[in-house]
Amino acid sequence: MHISIVTVGKLKEKYLRLGIEEYLKRLSAYAKVEVFEVADEKAPEVLSELEMVQVKQKEGERILAKISQDTYVIALAIQGKLQSSEELADTLDKLATYGKSKIAFVIGGSLGLSEEVLKRSNEQLSFSRMTFPHQLMRLILVEQIYRAFRINRGEPYHK
Repeated sequence: MHISIVTVGKLKEKYLRLGIEEYLKRLSAYAKVEVFEVADEKAPEVLSELEMVQVKQKEGERILAKISQDTYVIALAIQGKLQSSEELADTLDKLATYGKSKIAFVIGGSLGLSEEVLKRSNEQLSFSRMTFPHQLMRLILVEQIYRAFRINRGEPYHK
């Protein structure tokens, strides 16, 4: 299985980078996982509705450029479906079983994802109804992907 994580913006915080690197190292036993960072769109602190849409569209174009046509796309979106760790594990297992070996998880920027990215996604996943910093979501996501592989292999970890 080949998993891509396409995310907006550079990760600056060392503690998050170290955590992500640790989980990526652990995940290498189960799947090829790559992280693609696309540039965030520079914008003033206060934006009009139109400016917000334009920022998301530009970031969305960069995201979509990293995703091939044969990739199953899971967009992280607050309005997405809530799943338990076991349900995410089941989702990944079913995708692998039915020949979906290329999966991309997409994390938007601080304004979220463009309509184009949401339309391209095969499903939308929410980790919570709460809002998390998109940088922190990277760490949470790689940990949950690792947990899913451990669950699917019946290996201890997810207790």
